[in-house]
Amino acid sequence: MGKTIAEKILSQHAGQDLRAGDFAVCPIDFCFGQDGTSGIIIDRFKALGIAHVFDKNRFAIVIDHSAPSPNMGVSAVHKKLREFADEKGLLLYDIGCGVCHQIIPEMGHVVPGDLVLGADSHTCTYGALGALSTGVGSTDLAISLASGKNWFKVPESIKIIIKGKLPKGVFSKDLILRVIGDLGADGGTYKSVEFYGPAISSLSMDSRFTICNMGVELGAKFAIIPADKVTLSWLTNLEARRNGAGLRQPVLVAADKDAVYSVVKEYDISQLSPQVAKPHTVDNNAMIEEVEGTHIDEAFLGTCTNGRLEDLTIAAKILKNKKVHKHVRFIVAPASRSIYLEAMKQGLLAIFIEAGASVVTPGCGPCVGTHNGVPSVGEAVISTANRNFKGRMGNPDASIYLASPATVAASAIEGYIADPRKYLRT
Repeated sequence: MGKTIAEKILSQHAGQDLRAGDFAVCPIDFCFGQDGTSGIIIDRFKALGIAHVFDKNRFAIVIDHSAPSPNMGVSAVHKKLREFADEKGLLLYDIGCGVCHQIIPEMGHVVPGDLVLGADSHTCTYGALGALSTGVGSTDLAISLASGKNWFKVPESIKIIIKGKLPKGVFSKDLILRVIGDLGADGGTYKSVEFYGPAISSLSMDSRFTICNMGVELGAKFAIIPADKVTLSWLTNLEARRNGAGLRQPVLVAADKDAVYSVVKEYDISQLSPQVAKPHTVDNNAMIEEVEGTHIDEAFLGTCTNGRLEDLTIAAKILKNKKVHKHVRFIVAPASRSIYLEAMKQGLLAIFIEAGASVVTPGCGPCVGTHNGVPSVGEAVISTANRNFKGRMGNPDASIYLASPATVAASAIEGYIADPRKYLRT
């Protein structure tokens, strides 16, 4: 009987033959925390009475959620993180560097075949590189910081096959919203979800990160796209951008043909319409035709889901020589400093600003709800984020709709949820 990707990577790390349902202690390749979770990591680490971290080059703190600090309490936490990083000689990505789930792969900390833990639920993002990565609590992360290991229960796996070609004006965000709407927010709970098919193979790395980022919205432990020539090309370009600094040797892991899956689902997205997740759950999915014309007060382009260069480029193409609706606040948050700089070089930021958008510091921005665009009571927001729960953006009495960068840009122009396809015919 063959193995899934999760079974193989966990077996390789544990040094023993593992199957779904087995437990094992495995060494990890990288771990990290962000400013909302690292304070507790530090407290738990100190409580262990251990003087040194397992490997100062395999852990990072990323200050991205409330960055720059919006109040004195957060500033105190940020100071604590900086002092701990200085004391232990740790990697620290301070305000303005960007979102952890962009920074970690962008800085070469993850390669195919890795096992990665992050004190943030969307750590599953790095499955786009053919790695196993998942979010854990701060206490678990502190154990990994001290020992370089953690315990795992090998999950069952789901196989999702995406056939067809994305239609004009439809993107990877629409694809994953369709899957989540079908399987439900608990359809992949504690499972490893593997994505296959011609539609997946044709996606860029930016689009693949979007797919895997939202795996946790299915309840998944891992979300993974097997590494292929697109992955390897991205890694080669990454090395070039890092001035030739080498990466750890990638290990390309593929599932066996006779691997056992708990669920196998197939989708043909050839006729897929733009998708929108309605308030207040990610699986409350609708086609654009069902929600078109819904009033919005705010639009947000960014986050660890859709703040990458490809996403900014898509939105800028729609916004060029147009204006944001006078009753809409449009906020743009590039996912990292390097993306911000490249968007500046390409003239994308000028397009946003001339259209009437506000471009904010690279980071999580309005998504987490601590600052930067908290909506008012009764307001509606359309966002490229991954969650639309009540209070997600800081106000439980606001409504959040999730959509692709194209749909968000089109809606920002019109003042209501709009079909982006009319803007992308040429």
